[in-house]
Amino acid sequence: EDFAVVRDALIAHRAQYKEKATPRRGYGNDIYSSTEIPPMHVIRQHNENSYTLDFPGMLAFCCLQAPDSGGATPIADVRKVLSAVPPELAQRFRRHGWLLLRNYNSQVSLPWTTSFATTERAEVEAYCERHLISATWNDDDSLTTRQYRPAVVAHPVTGEEVWFNHVAFWNSFSLDEELREVLVENYGPTGLPFETFLGDGSALSADDVAALNQAYDRYTCRESWQRGDVMVVDNILCSHGREAYTGQRRVVVAMGEPVSILDCPHSPPPRAA
Repeated sequence: EDFAVVRDALIAHRAQYKEKATPRRGYGNDIYSSTEIPPMHVIRQHNENSYTLDFPGMLAFCCLQAPDSGGATPIADVRKVLSAVPPELAQRFRRHGWLLLRNYNSQVSLPWTTSFATTERAEVEAYCERHLISATWNDDDSLTTRQYRPAVVAHPVTGEEVWFNHVAFWNSFSLDEELREVLVENYGPTGLPFETFLGDGSALSADDVAALNQAYDRYTCRESWQRGDVMVVDNILCSHGREAYTGQRRVVVAMGEPVSILDCPHSPPPRAA
């Protein structure tokens, strides 16, 4: 409740968490837990909701309980990250954008009923049509979607080009090698919860993904959480992630100042598969 007061002082307009991809706990009043996955896992750098047609322009985080060790929310200036992406690779993404493949399967990811907050297929189909997403229903009632989005956009206020996407975060080559092998063996190369491609549909190599992660690493900075800390992030200028940690960690987040992709000069345009 105290953080909601701070949020309302800092952020004029709230933004919603759409096309949910990770487990979060809702505390009411548009306050959510940060992504709840086991503490030994690292969450790689990404811009929140970069795959949606409108996304939060600002994020506010608050630490309610600091972990014993680790657990920072590192950030990276994605203007600088773009400058560190190999030029030939960056140019390919400028030209083609990126493709996101998602499989909503309750065994290894969130089911579509959670991600779209409905049990009605027709509502999912209508949402996907409005938001330029292709949707395919599978025999087991799971859902597969594909959406093309620009990988490089311009900030709507400063006009600066930024690297704005989930390409490295959700590519299988960013997974632990053993985990990747198990998932591919069990679900096939196109059956993972998330997979990313170049926008022309071509696969990314392990070297491509490593180069993207190295660009993030070069410009990532961190500050250890202390109880009561608040961090405000421009979601278009900065990516964020999460370190592994030990002990108990409670960090909450609020999203605000929604921005449309149409207000961020970009190429190519977003589209469904």
